[in-house]
Amino acid sequence: MEEFIVRTTPLTKPADVERKWYVVDATDIALGRVSAAVAAILRGKNKPTFTPNIDTGDNVIIINASKVKLTGKKATDKIYYHHSNHPGGLKSRTAGEMRENNPVRLLELSIKGMLPKNSLGHSQFMKLHVYAGAEHEQQAQKPEVLDITNLI
Repeated sequence: MEEFIVRTTPLTKPADVERKWYVVDATDIALGRVSAAVAAILRGKNKPTFTPNIDTGDNVIIINASKVKLTGKKATDKIYYHHSNHPGGLKSRTAGEMRENNPVRLLELSIKGMLPKNSLGHSQFMKLHVYAGAEHEQQAQKPEVLDITNLI
């Protein structure tokens, strides 16, 4: 009889994960394209050591969030809702209003929706840093500039 050799894929352990820091410039890039690329990096799907149940992702800094592009009629037709948990407390905002008033929250909501809805997704989301302007506070980490136009 022939002997069968069982080969298993090596799974990454949390202690083996090496994290990098990336800076992404969101100027004139569509909201969904920025969000999809950043969510993949936060999850670690760009690495060969990706393991679905372990946080293998990198830290991402997004600058110029106020200059993100909304394609089509999303600036007027896309509506974000939230509720105050009081009667008649349904609030709504268009994507254009959010880009003007709070562009950081617009990108955070978009990216958070693309991450897992559990404690792993929360830990991945905590590695995201979004800034409306061109300056950020993570200079000490020496982040690499990442051009996401090539990733998409």
